[in-house]
Amino acid sequence: MSAPRSARSTDGTQLTFDELDTPLHEITFVVVDLETTGGSADTDAITEIGAVKVRGGEIVGELGTLIDPGRAIPPYIVEITGITTAMVRGAPRIDAVLPAFLEFARGAVLVAHNAGFDVGFLKAAAARQDIPWPKFQVLCTVKLARRVLSRDEAPSVKLSALATLFGAETTPTHRALDDAKATVDVLHALIGRVGNQGVHSLPELLDYLPRVSSEQRAKRTLASHLPRTPGVYLFRGPSDEVLYVGTATDLRSRVRTYFTGSETRGRMKEMVALATRIDHVECAHPLEAGVRELRLLSAHVPPYNRRSKFPMRGWWVTLTDEAFPRLSVVRTATIDALGPFRSRTDAADAAQTVAEFCGLRTCTTRIRRGQPHGPKCPPRDLGGCPAISDDEDGYAVAPELARALFRGTDDAPLHRMRDRIEELAAAELFESAARLRDRTAALGLALRRMQRLGSLTAVDELIAARRAADGGWEFAMVRSGRLAAAGVALRGVPPMPVVEALVASAETVLPDATPLRGASPEEVGLVARWLYADGTRIVRTSAGYGEPAHGAGSWEDWCTLARGAAPPTVLDERQHRAAPEH
Repeated sequence: MSAPRSARSTDGTQLTFDELDTPLHEITFVVVDLETTGGSADTDAITEIGAVKVRGGEIVGELGTLIDPGRAIPPYIVEITGITTAMVRGAPRIDAVLPAFLEFARGAVLVAHNAGFDVGFLKAAAARQDIPWPKFQVLCTVKLARRVLSRDEAPSVKLSALATLFGAETTPTHRALDDAKATVDVLHALIGRVGNQGVHSLPELLDYLPRVSSEQRAKRTLASHLPRTPGVYLFRGPSDEVLYVGTATDLRSRVRTYFTGSETRGRMKEMVALATRIDHVECAHPLEAGVRELRLLSAHVPPYNRRSKFPMRGWWVTLTDEAFPRLSVVRTATIDALGPFRSRTDAADAAQTVAEFCGLRTCTTRIRRGQPHGPKCPPRDLGGCPAISDDEDGYAVAPELARALFRGTDDAPLHRMRDRIEELAAAELFESAARLRDRTAALGLALRRMQRLGSLTAVDELIAARRAADGGWEFAMVRSGRLAAAGVALRGVPPMPVVEALVASAETVLPDATPLRGASPEEVGLVARWLYADGTRIVRTSAGYGEPAHGAGSWEDWCTLARGAAPPTVLDERQHRAAPEH
């Protein structure tokens, strides 16, 4: 089979991806101009529309009509446009004209002089008629002119000034069709100017509009080999070091944005200036891309990434190994641990809350069985140590209650916290109630996350599927919370042989005895979100996959609502006290 015409140059050599973009002379443009009763798209109306369809420099269609705005046209508008109320009486209304215009412009690039004004009126008219606005590419000749022309050459970019500068065949008259025809001549002249600067396709033209340094734009060739598939990309520096890692559903389109004006971050511009090449890893679907991104961030620690470079770093709340355990904040998790927390302060707050409502001691003094107080414990009349009681059996109950809270087999401490909040509020101690509410919400959400991720890592092997956008299936094979294999069954391909192939080629996972069995919390969280999304179904699993019945899952809505509550103000408290009894 011979190659498509656009796939090879005239000398038979293979073209680059940039050259495969549709040339500007093959793009259909619809140049539109409106006349209106004023300048507000929300309160004013369209009185005339003119549109010209052009392709390859030739006019292929025109549309023009007066429109009855349903109101009188202000005198100053009559003076500018010459369109009077009498002229539009009997003309079609916009609800009859707009569908015809949208059909006329279907599949084309919209062009207008000061496009924000014209497109804004058209979008507002579509919204009032409940017509979905098509996702047009829009080109503004004002912005293009200001980008191409110097202020010495064009002090003004008004349509009349540009028409005179370029010798347009049609003189603008503030009538829609005439102004649209004049804009066509201006567009062709501006395209001729940018063609001399190496801009020959629509993507190049849109990339050219923002002010981008020539060095940044020239590096877009680094992306010429990238496919239009999901995956991970790695920018590499002069010494082949990894500067930045990112993920994309369309590698080529995403990476090209780094070389355009849409990239405004100073750090990224600096990174692009240092980059010498771009590596990539194609992935079966976005979940695999996200997981591989996390693993590459951990492996390379690229300097221009801000997040996820240390996935195993965090703080954990764990029970100490002593006769009467207490809660300790540590870096390394044990089997009975809660976390990870981003900061030591957050972990310490959670530990304090658990200790208070589970009855665990909080002092650091080791206590021997039979010794009622440690030498540094507060006196009993000041509250003593929370774990001290006359009943030695209570010494063993508190740690087990904390373990049960962590594992999700007993949520009694959460009930105690909520009851205490209600007691404080009933006593009008609103600030104390709010502080405990915030502590309870933070702890509840931490428990919810831990139990959710722990339920997934407890399953040795799980295979799930989700319907792909093209009608096929996306598969993920998860072992102990880690993505072990990923694949896709295209539409019409039997899915089960693909599943068996994934099982045969999946990575081996060796779990350990930590709460997440050695998996990265971020990776498990990413996999869990994919599994919980609508449309995902389990193909098979080695064991039941479910969360604990008495875990924090049933508290999630309460904690989310509590965490989003505004702190009470003095005015709130006064209003509460002044409220009548019901």
